[in-house]
Amino acid sequence: MSRLFRRALLALAAAVITLLYVGGPAAAHGFSSTVYVHVTEGDGGRLRTAVDVEYDLFVVSAADSGHDDPLFRSGTAAFDAGDSARQAEALDAHAGSAVKYVTDRFSVTSGGTACRATRTGDFTIGRREDVPYAGLVLDWSCPAEGDDHVVRSALFPDGEHYVRDAKTIVTYEVGGRSGSAALDGEHPSFSISQSWYERFWEFFRLGAEHLLTGIDHILFLLALIAGSRRPREVVLAATSFTLAHSVTFLLAALGVVDVPPAVVEPVIALSIAVVAGWYLWRVWRRGVEAADLGTAGEGHFGLDRAGWTRLGVVFCFGLVHGLGFAGALGIHDAWSWTLLWSLLVFNVGIEAVQLAIIGLAFPVLVLIRRQAPRAGLWTTGTISAGVAAMGLVWFVQRVSAV
Repeated sequence: MSRLFRRALLALAAAVITLLYVGGPAAAHGFSSTVYVHVTEGDGGRLRTAVDVEYDLFVVSAADSGHDDPLFRSGTAAFDAGDSARQAEALDAHAGSAVKYVTDRFSVTSGGTACRATRTGDFTIGRREDVPYAGLVLDWSCPAEGDDHVVRSALFPDGEHYVRDAKTIVTYEVGGRSGSAALDGEHPSFSISQSWYERFWEFFRLGAEHLLTGIDHILFLLALIAGSRRPREVVLAATSFTLAHSVTFLLAALGVVDVPPAVVEPVIALSIAVVAGWYLWRVWRRGVEAADLGTAGEGHFGLDRAGWTRLGVVFCFGLVHGLGFAGALGIHDAWSWTLLWSLLVFNVGIEAVQLAIIGLAFPVLVLIRRQAPRAGLWTTGTISAGVAAMGLVWFVQRVSAV
């Protein structure tokens, strides 16, 4: 193997790590917000929407949009005090600015004609993901009759520069139909009369996009790929990860398990460093034999004791990653087939992207290892070292809340 070729491989590995690092912190968890909307039939043929928005973001955005400095001062003071009653009072006292912010960016149409929104009741304050959320109920009077209501949400757009990739999770029970939808900047609307496959696509897309934009999860997957010697190992590791995060994903979304993000996010970062560091330790112990494709374990599935231990570690960390996936989807409803459908399809989207990444990256590593074992070792070692370093940096940042 020529020195030029080795340098090219190292440059490629370094470029991958650099690109992921540049995009990583901004795309990691905690930099987006989720709006929750439940749509039902109201009185007099009207449509009722219960809208829940993150309180502190709502106050800042509504005050900025409406040039309402008193709302900002009273709302942030109530937030800093952690007083739910004062938070609701601040919004009620400036209901004009608060309601206008929502109705300017959230709408319902019927037969192509805009419906008119009327506020019902006062603002309420609840908690989701351990942060306060403001609740606003709107009744919509629609001039056209029919079941082709279209819900559109552009709440908290990227252009406001307060969050990135805000999503609106909508559940509905209207006219004998029930279901859910996921809206974002690229797909801001849906029809309540949509077909089942349209609902499938929305949550499949949401799951796929979450993994693609969740750099921490991608790095964990890259650490698994770099540390595996043969397809069997990476498939078993990915399957173990899938089974684990599916369990906690479902339990957390149903509200059975509730772990604060302040615990989940640092552990996810630590898991990245540990899995990547595991391979580096093996390289330190065994050198080029660490990636030897000719070696195999003697136990079940061709795994030795170290292989099974690694699989157990991956499974445990997968349980924690499942809590992160559930936090991203943000559904905490009681059990229903609609909820189960949404969770399963979201998970399918995650797994489709995960398998695609494995299918693209692992054969390349196998080819390099077969043609130039030392180059393959340098490549996977560089990737693992970069991933481990990033995981440790994120762990420190998330623990110290930087």
